[in-house]
Amino acid sequence: MATYSIPQTLEGSGLNPEKPMFPISVVADILKVHQRTLRIYDDETILVPNRSPKNRRLYSFNDIERGKFIQYLTRELGINLAGIKIIFHLLGQQKIEPSKYLNHISEVAKALNISAEAQQENRIKLSRRGRKATKNISLTEE
Repeated sequence: MATYSIPQTLEGSGLNPEKPMFPISVVADILKVHQRTLRIYDDETILVPNRSPKNRRLYSFNDIERGKFIQYLTRELGINLAGIKIIFHLLGQQKIEPSKYLNHISEVAKALNISAEAQQENRIKLSRRGRKATKNISLTEE
């Protein structure tokens, strides 16, 4: 896969961060996800790209930043898509600017003592639930 980088600042570059210009393949490479993941985000209305006249998905710089935020929520905090929808709704109600989403949610997670390490511990605990102790079974007859 090719590696793409997004300019850290678009100010003065003449680029409109809202202008849809990236096809799904490029955005999938940038975010390091499968194209199917982006289609699921579209179906779940958490990352809805614009459409070209030929009905192809086109993403803007702002869409890519939203995708990075979604990845933070899922990978770092372990939040599922339903939770992400709720978070976006609440952030909209609080009138928090999209550029401040990450800082705001990071502060909330820190205040609630939710870290990547805590999430990993929870995943380990949940994976052990309901499992019985395993016995060593020999596959060969003696």
